[in-house]
Amino acid sequence: MKTKISEYLEEIKALEVKSAEQLEGFRVKFLGKKGLLNDLFEDFKKVAPEERKEMGQLLNSLKTSVQERLNELKEMVESTGGSDEPSLDLTMPVNFSRLGTRHPISIVRNQIVDIFLKMGFSVAEGPEIEDDWHNFSALNFPPEHPARDMQDTFFVEHHPVRGDLALRTHTSSVQVRVMESGQPPIRQIFPGRVYRNEAISARAHCMFHQVEGLYIDKGVSFADLKQALLIFAREMFGPETQIRLRPSYFPFTEPSAEMDISCLICGGEGCNICKHTGWVEVLGCGMVDPNVLRNCNIDPEIYTGYAFGIGIERMTMVKYRINDLRLYFENDLRFLEQFESVY
Repeated sequence: MKTKISEYLEEIKALEVKSAEQLEGFRVKFLGKKGLLNDLFEDFKKVAPEERKEMGQLLNSLKTSVQERLNELKEMVESTGGSDEPSLDLTMPVNFSRLGTRHPISIVRNQIVDIFLKMGFSVAEGPEIEDDWHNFSALNFPPEHPARDMQDTFFVEHHPVRGDLALRTHTSSVQVRVMESGQPPIRQIFPGRVYRNEAISARAHCMFHQVEGLYIDKGVSFADLKQALLIFAREMFGPETQIRLRPSYFPFTEPSAEMDISCLICGGEGCNICKHTGWVEVLGCGMVDPNVLRNCNIDPEIYTGYAFGIGIERMTMVKYRINDLRLYFENDLRFLEQFESVY
């Protein structure tokens, strides 16, 4: 056994390695579960009692020597790059790997957010599973409103005390949370996923994305809303873009409107895309209903505000002239590779 220990000491002193692979081989050879040191410690069990002290000291000394030599060789390998391969030639031409592209929904979402950030809005987010108060009641939805029906909403839990929990049907629920947690002035946008129990088709899906906006302060008017949306439309679609506002109805705004933009394809002259009207609907908007302000502990006698909601899928269809929103969810690389953007 003494002879083996002496031989191993000589071997580790003379050992040289040039790569991390050789270093690992050295470690496994001596310190691995089936390594030489493990074999020696097994043999140590058979040593006579009177020799155990001496042999134990020799074994511990060998183990220490192996570990120290291993550390020395590790430092040498790391300082030299640890590879048998030729050193890196920095003068060689770069081989650019092809990078992936962002999803069109992400591209348009980021563009919308950036435009409103420049206009002084900040971004807020909220939970996708909401209670009845934040998703419906606080937003002035009456108890008999069809949006509360199972045919329109994905309910996930019914509780007699807490009320129903559902996948949010709009990001307006985040507006309620923001109004409840602070007082005006409020100028924020709310991007996120929303869910509605709809049949999937070329024009509708059960899961889609929105960016909603809210501005509340003293003296906010419908003219402020129109100007903000005009700036947004021209930033998004080009400086020649025109908008029009048509009267509409939403429970949480009064007055309410739908906003159209001049058709990007025909320039307003009329085509199949705009159904020969020259206009394409892109978002809904309006002045925040006083009841919604009261529900959120904001005095409507002092403050007014506007809100708007943008469907990102619809906006992307208009911007890129996509005729079937199911393409967004199919993960077809032939479709996705067409969209390259700094966003």
